[in-house]
Amino acid sequence: MSKRIKVAELPEFDAAPYLDSEASIAAYLTDILEANDAALLAAALGDIARAQGMSQIAKTAGITREALYKALRPGSAPRFDTVSRVCAALGVRLVAQAIHPAPDAAHV
Repeated sequence: MSKRIKVAELPEFDAAPYLDSEASIAAYLTDILEANDAALLAAALGDIARAQGMSQIAKTAGITREALYKALRPGSAPRFDTVSRVCAALGVRLVAQAIHPAPDAAHV
């Protein structure tokens, strides 16, 4: 019989080590944005900033490191200006996409 593991005993997952390319960062943010949760987006940007180096991202974004930590902590609701500056410092941009794309003319 196998030993049962309680969820509370599992280590907390840290996405930062896996965010090592622009493609992985873009895919991660795309998935996070689908959740439509500002606090989750802030935490995800924090994961990415930690992976890239929080001090460097803060400097590039023109935000103090302490303010960046505060803005991107789990449960926070950063201003859009902060999100935009952090995204620019990370080398990514948020893109709007139609929820219900127009039907393809070839399939009409």
